[in-house]
Amino acid sequence: MTGDLDRYDYLDGNAAAGPLSEIFAIDVLSARGRCAACGRTDAMATARLLPHSHGLLLRCPGCSAILLRLVDTGHSVCLDLHGLSFLELRRQQNGSQPNPPQPT
Repeated sequence: MTGDLDRYDYLDGNAAAGPLSEIFAIDVLSARGRCAACGRTDAMATARLLPHSHGLLLRCPGCSAILLRLVDTGHSVCLDLHGLSFLELRRQQNGSQPNPPQPT
């Protein structure tokens, strides 16, 4: 599926916070990632989550390519990040919250 995501019902990437926080000890949605398909670099919170997908799918708001897949089978969790050419996770310093990344 490529093209304009505006014709679909979606939630923003913040809707993935709960399931992702079970895997990552840091706030992944404030991380910056680059779409492997179109090169858009932005905070993961700007990605679009289609709520009726099998598992959790985060799609690029620019080209609608799948950035991240997360499937919870009950006994294991499968995380696929092949749609990202990189994911930049910022460390917290001295217990403070990291500055959210700026869109590019």
